[in-house]
Amino acid sequence: MEQIIATVRGFDGALVVVPAPGGDFPEAAWGDAFFYYAPDGRMPRSVQPYGTIVTKDQPGDDASDLDPPGRWRVNVHVDRATFRELTGEEPRALGRRRDYAAADRVLPHPVYGALGWICVVNPGARTAGTVVRLLRDAHDAARARFERRHGPGAGETPRSR
Repeated sequence: MEQIIATVRGFDGALVVVPAPGGDFPEAAWGDAFFYYAPDGRMPRSVQPYGTIVTKDQPGDDASDLDPPGRWRVNVHVDRATFRELTGEEPRALGRRRDYAAADRVLPHPVYGALGWICVVNPGARTAGTVVRLLRDAHDAARARFERRHGPGAGETPRSR
C-alpha cells in the first residue's frame, strides 16, 4: 500500500490525501488514501478522486472483506475500453458472478463498477504493475480534464517546467 501511495505522490501535480485522527475527515476515512490531480496542492472541492485505497469495509461495500488485518483495496476510475479489456464486460452491463474478496485480481468495483471503476484487493506480483499503469493513466486523464477546464498549461507546476 505504501509503495502505491509513494508512486502516486511522484506523479507531477498529484495530491494524495490520507486522512488521520484529528483532521477534518470522518473516522470512516482514516487510513484510506485519495488520489487527485491538484497542481496547486489543495484538495479540489468539486472533483472526485481518480483513485483511492480503502482499508476497511463500509456500509454497503463489504464484498471485498477488508476488515481482517492486512487487507486493503485499490480502486481506479478507467475509461470504457480499458474496463472492457480488464473485465471482459461493459461497465453498465455487468452480469458475471465474481469473488470480490479474491486478492491480486483485477475486478470491477463491487459497488461502482457500473460507473467505470475497477479494483484490486492486495495487489501483488500479478497485478501491481497493472495497478500503477492504471493509476498513471487515470492521473493523466484527470490532468487533461483540469486543463480543459482551466486552460492549457494551467496544471503546470515548477517540477513540470
